[in-house]
Amino acid sequence: MLRRLPIEKMGESNLGWLRSKFHFSFAEYYNEKNINFGVLRVINDDYIAPGTGFPTHPHRDMEIISYVIEGKLTHKDSMGNESTLERGEVQYMSAGTGVTHSEYNKHAEDLRILQIWVLPDRKGHTPNYGEYKFKYDDRMGKWLHFVSPKDGDAPIKVNQDVNFYVTEIEAGKEAEFEVKEGRQAYIVQIEGKSEINSVAMNPRDGMESIGESLKILSKEKSHILVIEMKEREDLK
Repeated sequence: MLRRLPIEKMGESNLGWLRSKFHFSFAEYYNEKNINFGVLRVINDDYIAPGTGFPTHPHRDMEIISYVIEGKLTHKDSMGNESTLERGEVQYMSAGTGVTHSEYNKHAEDLRILQIWVLPDRKGHTPNYGEYKFKYDDRMGKWLHFVSPKDGDAPIKVNQDVNFYVTEIEAGKEAEFEVKEGRQAYIVQIEGKSEINSVAMNPRDGMESIGESLKILSKEKSHILVIEMKEREDLK
């Protein structure tokens, strides 16, 4: 089963300094039929204006992934971490028993990031932080597996049965992604246009797949994220 979520039907917010599209219910956007997809709770597609950002604020009991698309993201947290990440680079934070952090755009150009929250396998994990500066070639024409469960082989390990993959595909090229029986996947067309199982995907669209593998045809150079997880009857 496939279901496309077009960008124009997503929840949204415009605070001037922050312009967001919400794949799932968040902040002032509430849709009781769109709270989560399995263990995936939040995907916010955020544009943050130069010289602005999120001041220090708390999180707990959530696995948080920030994927930088444009600009530079500066992070600082209560665990003593401080760094700046650029396009294609990834920040991971397990909030666990509680952390505070800030995220800013301290540069001259707009910052675009995907803020992704995954429900952990239990409450009370020890907080953890990591960042990975992947090379461009790591995802060009192939799947970069960058998040996995603790027993997986991706560089970022999270406290949940979930896997993140990303690829960039030249126009006219094809890619495939297997979604096994009992598994499901959420897809974000980060940039470009494609057809996934003959369904047209425009920039920033989302798509749900339950047990249906993906055949992707890039109509123009495409940047695509796939989040794969166990199908959960209690979290549909």
